[in-house]
Amino acid sequence: MRTSFNVPDDLVDEFDRTLREEGIENRSRAVREAMREFVESHSRLEDTTGEVVALVGFDYRHHEVIRELHGAQHEYQDVILNTSHTHQGEWCLESLFCRGDAERVRQLTYRLRDFDAVRRVKVMLIRDGPD
Repeated sequence: MRTSFNVPDDLVDEFDRTLREEGIENRSRAVREAMREFVESHSRLEDTTGEVVALVGFDYRHHEVIRELHGAQHEYQDVILNTSHTHQGEWCLESLFCRGDAERVRQLTYRLRDFDAVRRVKVMLIRDGPD
């Protein structure tokens, strides 16, 4: 199947540089691999139930979204134990240390992805299910 995407030039340049460094022959193969990783990550998050401990990391343009992000984080204070924040120029990096029901952590993750000024959201499930 052929498809097309709108991707910023700088991201395409970075992607092409990375795939060459990895020794991948063509962009299509690299995109397929990236899509598989995305699907696997999503599936793990979707399939997890019960109590989890997780790290949710994301980067965002501070001045565009800080008030809305703080509001969203307050909605999920039942699962957010601690936050860490650092400034990287116009971008900020935030880490949320979470513990609680997998569904709430999943909802938090998807809520963060709703913001246009948030570039990436990554979740690392440190523990899932019973001990």
